[in-house]
Amino acid sequence: MINLIKAKEKQMEAAANADKPPVKEQTATHLRLQRDISELNLPPTCTIEFPNGKDDLMYFEVSIIPDEGYYMGGTFPFSFQIPPLYPHDAPKVKCKIKVYHPNIDVEGNVCLNILREDWKPVLNINAIIYGLYHLFTEPNPDDPLNHEAAEQLRDTPGDFEYDVRTTMEGGGKGNIYYDRCI
Repeated sequence: MINLIKAKEKQMEAAANADKPPVKEQTATHLRLQRDISELNLPPTCTIEFPNGKDDLMYFEVSIIPDEGYYMGGTFPFSFQIPPLYPHDAPKVKCKIKVYHPNIDVEGNVCLNILREDWKPVLNINAIIYGLYHLFTEPNPDDPLNHEAAEQLRDTPGDFEYDVRTTMEGGGKGNIYYDRCI
């Protein structure tokens, strides 16, 4: 008899809740991501956008506009894809334009240690954005994805600066044409 009463109570509760939209469960990933986004302390030269709306925190875009260094004045958009096991797995970050940079290849892959072997769950989105910003103010020729750019930065920084400016204006280097970002 008790089981019948409980079953009847559950049916009545289900009927009462039928008009209400289902409550979306918050996973640990979503909760951590909400906290990371709410605690962002972006430099004034960085912006964040949610192309799928504020409800989809798993994908967003960050634009960096360096105010110093070789890349000063350019706008560099990045996409962030958050994996289901974040913060245990690092976000997938890609540059959305072709840029002549020692640490970014022409497919937009980024060589930033905290996105690979040095990722730890205590790191957050803010740390990644500051890391990306740092790549533009001080490119690292010692850990390159674009070996030609890294070698040029090490050996002939004046030529590197000229090629960065040319490519930021939509020019080419070798047989690759880069996106205008200035």
